[in-house]
This record gives sequence, structure tokens and C-alpha cells, in this order.
Amino acid sequence: MASMNEFGNNLYSGKTSFPFVGRRRLWFIIAIALVVASALVPLLRPVQFSIEFTGGSQFMVLAPDSVQQSTATDAVHSVVPGATTKVVIVSDTNVRVQTDQMSAEDTQLVATALADAYKVDPAEVTSSFIGPAWGENVTRQSLWGLAIFLALTFLILAVYFRTWKMSAAAILGLLDVLIITVGVYALAGFEISPAAVIGFLTILAYSLYDTTVVFDKIRENTTEDGENSARTFGESVNLAVNQTLIRSINTSIVAALPVGAILFIGAFWLGAETLTDISLSIFVGILVATYSTLFVAAPLYSLFREKRAADRRARQARARVARSRADRRVELFAGGGFLCRHA
Repeated sequence: MASMNEFGNNLYSGKTSFPFVGRRRLWFIIAIALVVASALVPLLRPVQFSIEFTGGSQFMVLAPDSVQQSTATDAVHSVVPGATTKVVIVSDTNVRVQTDQMSAEDTQLVATALADAYKVDPAEVTSSFIGPAWGENVTRQSLWGLAIFLALTFLILAVYFRTWKMSAAAILGLLDVLIITVGVYALAGFEISPAAVIGFLTILAYSLYDTTVVFDKIRENTTEDGENSARTFGESVNLAVNQTLIRSINTSIVAALPVGAILFIGAFWLGAETLTDISLSIFVGILVATYSTLFVAAPLYSLFREKRAADRRARQARARVARSRADRRVELFAGGGFLCRHA
């Protein structure tokens, strides 16, 4: 514990420092590679959308004798050969079956086939369908929700930090988190459902919280340094990131542990597959959000501001030189130097 406290104190004082800003070119190359790879994943493994987005038919079998997925698939194919079928074991006593949208006649036949296959009363099999128009509306509302979230985030951060450059760096960090998380989600073969969309918005909010804390420390450092600081703007930003590093790591671990328990114990071990949508997106998003804040958002802001800070320091240096020359002329004039030079 003492060594960890000493490590944290060294980070805060600047005695120990990781080059988040100094090696930003490397971090940017890695970030771009991850974003490009995540964007290419859907080309190799297309993103799967749930029935809420695409439309289709859904059947729920209550209290079956067994919960074998193959039983449902065989029953559906016995009525509609080749139909796309997704079977989810909701619990030990419930099975959810999703298929392409079917006619009323096929829906009734499939419900009967499922009842026979699982040896339950036909009344224990419920059916419903979601039309493509409703799915399109859900998709449109999700995209609008994301766009509004990003727009409000940009405006609020610009007002809070009184600079659009911090806001722009934060938004680029959020987009980095979103693209990589969706890429991992698609690579894992999970469907994007409304629960997953909620998870994406949740991790964007978490990333925003983490970025705001780090940026607040950056603003504090760069404001306190003043004009005569021995540190450059980039060094002040790097110090702020190191000072908040332990807090970022601790917060991420504390947030990831319960979500990881839900994902690996609840979903994968106990078989509660309805939890995988939101838990996977949040778990991956927390890890990516921490990385993005430290290696993308903060170095980006430093890059946006360094030229302005360098220009300001150059103007201040020229002003100091001009004042020094003016003071020297006054001294020469007062001491007779002016007359001597023109004698």
C-alpha cells in the first residue's frame, strides 16, 4: 500500500511521468489503426441487428420439458425450411425464438410445431411480430438520440471549459470509443439490440465523465502556470493526465468489476443470455473509454492548443524585448547617453 501511495505521489508531483503527450504520435497511430480495424470488421463480419431493428416474428415457449436450442430450430424448419432462426434460452423455463417475418398461417403452424416439439400446451406458446416500419422507426430514433447526445455534449463542454478545442477533443474521443466498441461487438458476433444501444450511450456517458475530470485538471494546471511557467503547455497537460491517472484506473476497475461479473458469470456461466447485450457493450466500453481519455482526448487537446500557446509566448517574448529596449533608451537619455551618441 505504501509503495502504491508513493507511486501516486510521484505521479502527482511529476517525479514519475508517463509520456502521454510526448509520444502522442505513437498513440495517434495506434488509435487510427484501431478505428480503421473496427470500421473494417463489418465488411468481414456484417453487424447483426436484432428483430427490433429488422422486423420479424417472435415466439415464446413457456415451461418446456427441455430448453435445447436445436429443438426449436428443427420445429421452425419443419414448417418453413431455410428460415433464419435465432433461439435464446431466457431462463431454465423459457425459450425465445425469433425468425424472419412470417404470414399469419405460417405463424400458427410454427407455434403448433414448437408446442409439439417442446411437449407443452399450445396455449404456452405466444407469438408476436414486429413490422419493418417499426424497426426503421427504432433505428431512426436511435440515430437521432446519438446525434442529439453528441451535439449537446459539444455545446455543454464548450460552455463549461470556455473553449471549443476541449469540446472537439472530447467529442473525437467519444467517437473513438463508440467505433471501437461497436467493432468489438460485431467481432464477437453479438446482435445490436435496443439494450446494446442503451449500453453504448451508457459508456459514452462514462467516457464523458472520465474525460471531463481529466480536462478539469488540465485547465487547472494551465491556468495556474501563468505566463512565466517553466513548463510548456504540453508538459502541463501531460502532468495533469499523470495526476489523474490513478483515479482513472481505480474508477475503471471499480466500474468494470460488477459489469464483468454480470457478463462472465451471469451471461456466459449461468446462461442468462438476455444480459449479454448490455453487459458486453458496457464492459468493453469502460476499458476503451479509459484508454481513449488518456491516449486520445488529452493529447489531442494539447495538439490543438500548443500552437496557440507557442504563438502567445512568442508575442510575450517580443513584447518583453521591446519593453527592455524602450527602457534602455530612456536610461541613455536620462544619463546623457543620447547626447553623447549624437555629439
